[in-house]
This record gives sequence, structure tokens and C-alpha cells, in this order.
Amino acid sequence: MDAMPQPTVTIRTAGIADLPLVIPLLALLDGPGTTPLERDEAANLLARMASYPDYRLFIAEANGQAVGIYTLLIMDNLGHHGSPIGIVECVSVAEFHRGQGIGKQLMLHAMGECRTKGCYKLALSSNVARSDAHAFYDSLGFKRHGFSFVVEL
Repeated sequence: MDAMPQPTVTIRTAGIADLPLVIPLLALLDGPGTTPLERDEAANLLARMASYPDYRLFIAEANGQAVGIYTLLIMDNLGHHGSPIGIVECVSVAEFHRGQGIGKQLMLHAMGECRTKGCYKLALSSNVARSDAHAFYDSLGFKRHGFSFVVEL
């Protein structure tokens, strides 16, 4: 079977006007049966994110459609001679567009943003049960490093 061609993707910083496109992609992260974030609440959170020195939501578009998102926080750091750290969250690709290289393009974009900002590493966490996601991150050169600990609050 031939591989699907990779669509031409444009990745840019998302704004409040993009929330109708972003909210359904965010809902994919929470799984079926969960209530998506309300637009007003999402707008308030996006505005709060904008108040951070370097915290952005990125949206990927192909053929006029929103096909993926991720958030990137570039955090100042006292260790590693003051080199910042990049932290990726909320990686989501529209179900119909999975397997087309969009996730790879999102992560390569995040790596580029971090290199530009002088980050010494880009980190993310992934649920232990998501073996497909782990294989994907492995394929991009991410290394499994330590353990991730979570306290449900």
C-alpha cells in the first residue's frame, strides 16, 4: 500500500479568532464523552498564556483546514548556565489527518522554535499506555529520560 502524500502544512501562532478551530482538536486530548472547553473559558486561558514571556499555542493548517495544534512554553532556567527549556503540551492532530506526517511537522517546528530561543532541551510527557505515541517520539530523536511523576489534584 502506498503511503499517503504529506500535505503542505503552514504552522503559525494561534489567536482567539482560531478558537473555533482549536477547541475540537483540544477535545481529542480528553477522549470521547468529555465536554470540550467553552469558547469564553478558552479565550480567557489563551489571553493568560499571552501574558507569559514565551508561551504560545501553534496551529497547523493544510488546504484551509486546521489539522493540528501544540502548545510550547519556553521557560527560563537557572541551571545549565541559564539556558532555557522548551516544554511541549497539547499535541493533537485531527483524526482524519493522522498518519500524514503532520505530527512530525509540528514537533520539528517546536524543535526549531527551541533552537532559535537557545533551549538546551525540549521536553514532553506522554501517558505510559500510549505506545504508538512513544514510538512516534522515538522516531523523532526524543530519548526516554527518567520518570514522569504526577499527582492528581
